Amino acid sequence: METSCGVWTRRLRANHLLLLKKPPLFSLNVFSLVTISHASFSSLKTLPFPIISRGSTHCRPLTAARSSISPLFCTVNQDDNGVPDLGFSKVLLKGMSYRELETWVQSKGFRPGQALMLWKRLYGNNIWAHCINELEGLNKDFKKMLSENAEFRALTLKDVLTASDGTRKILFTLEDGKVIETVVIPCDRGRTTVCVSSQVGCAMNCQFCYTGRMGLKRNLTAAEIVEQAVFARRLLSGKVGSITNVVFMGMGEPFHNIDNVIKAADIMVHEQGLHFSPRKVTVSTSGLVPQLKRFLRESTCALAVSLNATTDEVRNWIMPINRKYNLALLLKTLQEELRAKHNYKVLFEYVMLAGVNDSVEDARRLIDLVQGIPCKINLISFNPHSGSQFKPTSEEKMIEFRNILAEAGCVVFLRLSRGDDQMAACGQLGKPGEIQAPLLRVPAQFRSVLEASA
Repeated sequence: METSCGVWTRRLRANHLLLLKKPPLFSLNVFSLVTISHASFSSLKTLPFPIISRGSTHCRPLTAARSSISPLFCTVNQDDNGVPDLGFSKVLLKGMSYRELETWVQSKGFRPGQALMLWKRLYGNNIWAHCINELEGLNKDFKKMLSENAEFRALTLKDVLTASDGTRKILFTLEDGKVIETVVIPCDRGRTTVCVSSQVGCAMNCQFCYTGRMGLKRNLTAAEIVEQAVFARRLLSGKVGSITNVVFMGMGEPFHNIDNVIKAADIMVHEQGLHFSPRKVTVSTSGLVPQLKRFLRESTCALAVSLNATTDEVRNWIMPINRKYNLALLLKTLQEELRAKHNYKVLFEYVMLAGVNDSVEDARRLIDLVQGIPCKINLISFNPHSGSQFKPTSEEKMIEFRNILAEAGCVVFLRLSRGDDQMAACGQLGKPGEIQAPLLRVPAQFRSVLEASA
């Protein structure tokens, strides 16, 4: 176990495995996820497309177990000299942007128009194709090439749990056997939101979050992120209506997996595909400042910042990332970056913890903190989970807190729990194992509050 700036992860040892993606730009002194066992691998450049080992492209039942194909790791055959042989590999279609797909299709000798037709069948026209048999209207030779060179699915459906309020939690099994969770939240106003995960576990170790207890297992690929939204539309559109919004607020810190998150978001908003409005795709962060700058400059999607405290002392405790990027730096960065954005508001998320961050003084400090930043504020009810040391703020006190903000001119909303009876609510996703991220030392002034609520 390794702790640094409150970031926690576990070493994953893997022999004869090749990580087929660019190394993350973000590092907080955590262990590398993969140890490549042959020095000769070090000279192999990142491949232009997501590569997986060969598997069937024929339709399978949604609940069927799949062969051990990995979109993140590729088992590499070697010749007698230890040189990797990649001749047997397939590309994972949902891991490609439209431009990459078009380039790949042309490299196989087909017209760019075939790429557009394939893209529409993967993401649009209410088809959401999972296999060759669902690609009606495509050229026979093109379909044959796809069956030999491409894989359609990155996820296998494990289960769908329905909460009493209609919220659905979808469990997916990944190719390496790990499990992620996606939540679909219907709304009476005709808006249905899918909440997607970006990592297996999370390294941020936020003290109020169940996912943070897992530590980080690995990043999700762009394909694994995108397919959560595709599966949600395919499985539930007929039951809950059109899925109109996407939030990157599931398992993981999206900006800790910035390359794949930006790519997945771009795929989601492509006008010939899933065609989500960029304003309705929201990516949340705990406050990774360099990645936040990059996101605001490169992506057209919406930004949410998980704030949750009004002093560095409290935020250092409940969100250890604050020890690296404190409140002053985070908020100054937002002020500077948003000057160049027209008609753009950041969403501040504020999970309310009884006796910790819900006082009248906190409300007044929050008003001062967000001055000069075009924003909206979501006050979120804390959702208890196993091993939690916090309690939710009462609804009456949340309303009082909201009213103080509103009277000062802030745009503020109350976000009450959804799906908590199936552990599908905010901060409840995931399943920590026997080895868990550490609980941090409680500041002296809050010990009596937590002891009284225990």
